[in-house]
Amino acid sequence: MPPADRTRGEPSPSRDRVPTTMQRMRAWRGPALLSFGFRPFFLIGGAYAATVVLVWLLVLTGAMASPGDWPPLAWHAHELAFGFVPAVVAGFLLTAVPNWTGRLPVVGWPLLGLVAVWLAGRLAVAAAGLLPGAFVAALATAFPVTLAVFLGREILAGRNWRNLPVLGAVILLGIAQALFHAELLQGGAPVRGDRLGIAITVFLITLIGGRIVPSFTTNWLKRREPGELPVPFNRFDAFVIAGGALGLLLWALLPMAPGPTRAAGLLLIAGGALHLVRQARWLPWRTGPEALVWVLHLAYGFVPLGFLLSGAGVLTADFGLEMAGLHAWAVGAIGLMTLAVMTRATRGHTGHALTAPPTTVAVYLAVALAALLRIAAALVPGWSVPLLTLAGIGWCAGFFGFVLLYGPMLIRRRA
Repeated sequence: MPPADRTRGEPSPSRDRVPTTMQRMRAWRGPALLSFGFRPFFLIGGAYAATVVLVWLLVLTGAMASPGDWPPLAWHAHELAFGFVPAVVAGFLLTAVPNWTGRLPVVGWPLLGLVAVWLAGRLAVAAAGLLPGAFVAALATAFPVTLAVFLGREILAGRNWRNLPVLGAVILLGIAQALFHAELLQGGAPVRGDRLGIAITVFLITLIGGRIVPSFTTNWLKRREPGELPVPFNRFDAFVIAGGALGLLLWALLPMAPGPTRAAGLLLIAGGALHLVRQARWLPWRTGPEALVWVLHLAYGFVPLGFLLSGAGVLTADFGLEMAGLHAWAVGAIGLMTLAVMTRATRGHTGHALTAPPTTVAVYLAVALAALLRIAAALVPGWSVPLLTLAGIGWCAGFFGFVLLYGPMLIRRRA
């Protein structure tokens, strides 16, 4: 739905001189791809998610060398956590801000400029070794900084204070990326920056996903399945989000300060249990007939699973459990939730029916299967190579499938 037009009413001198962002959007006659934030960023985000994992599979099999001169695992982790994820976050937030503030941060050529900043970061990382490390870090971290400036301008101008935590999370994601590069420049493994990036993204899912999952479920049930409805956001949700954030922070800090291991493990276990209770209040078992809705619940289900596996791994010092928990978040919660949000937002904003056809269900199942296989690969080391390969194939099938199915919707004007 287009954002509310707040330009109505008596004209002011500033309005006479400077067109509003809403007016710029309406006046845009260039490519449809630049007419709304979700269009370019969902397209490049989906394509890049599949490309990174495809390259990773080729590197693992020895068919090609890792791009740049970074350790292959560092490149893989960075480009998913700080390449793919920020692109999808940008697409979602640049589209959601109008609903929050009545304003649109960027359309047209400024939007293309923001895309160019993202692309510059990807090219810089691919050219690592040919460019000074500090220069690569500066180009790579320019995107979250620029995105935060755009979002901050709109949230502050719209006095939308309740969404300042979202802006804070974007800023923290940039800090995590800077930490990642600092660790690399110092010659160490970038474990801290990677963990912090994953933790912040999971926090965003608990914050924003905790709004859209029950909201979309309620809207669908009111139309199709009369009866009990999800419990609206209340203090319990705020408590669960805050407790989960603390557990995620301790988990991210463990490589730097391994002292609070027991406290972190217990908090993670408690967070997993509380998130299960929270999700149960959204009635996921009532969404079976519509994949566009149940996929949101399936994706969110990997959040408590990641908490429980990570907590168990921390308490028992079991590396396999810890890796299983990390990938429950990274592949299941982050991967499947981004896919679910991209498909739903694309259909809604391009004038298509809010229902998932069989081909869309297939891409959901491919990424969900990839998450389960990646978790299994961490838990069953003897089968890790074939399970990793199958998980990578499932991930690529899901995201390349998204590009093939939804790319035409993203580059064409609204139906």
